[in-house]
Amino acid sequence: MNELAVAKKVHIIQGEFKVVDDPNVVLSTILGSCVAACLRDPVAGVGGMNHFLLPGSGGAMSGGGDASRYGVHLMELLINGLLKKGAVRHRLEAKIFGGAKTIASFSNVGEQNAAFAMEFLRDEGITVVGSSTGGEFGRKLEYWPVSGRARQYPLTGAETQKTVAAEQRIPKPAPKPVEDTIEFF
Repeated sequence: MNELAVAKKVHIIQGEFKVVDDPNVVLSTILGSCVAACLRDPVAGVGGMNHFLLPGSGGAMSGGGDASRYGVHLMELLINGLLKKGAVRHRLEAKIFGGAKTIASFSNVGEQNAAFAMEFLRDEGITVVGSSTGGEFGRKLEYWPVSGRARQYPLTGAETQKTVAAEQRIPKPAPKPVEDTIEFF
């Protein structure tokens, strides 16, 4: 990136992904137990990022959950978005961030998220060129998808708790209405 050029920041929130081919764009996100996968094709000059809350599987999503919360859904969307912009699957490279254990008394969903991302990429034949996962604190992430440059900033305990609170406030899908009338035929 030209040092004189002003970077255009695009913030990615939980359940989102973004694919770009502009070298002046930097993608950013804030992670607690969530994971962000950053993928790019260095030859095509295209890359992107996703941000997911849960590893997920087809079975989990078929239970009526919001697909955008699950890594399996967002990984597929990110890869397909890259391919649509000219990336070639065998050239894709990845960096994985996040997956902190932010609340000691809870199960370690962050570790499960990170493990899911690594396994998914291995199964897809995508090389992981870098990762920073785990720990007790969240992180702020900046990723330049065209160059592959990444920078992270550790969050303080208070900043991490604020991030965790935001992760837990994600709206859940409205419950299916219960029929309270009976119709006789």
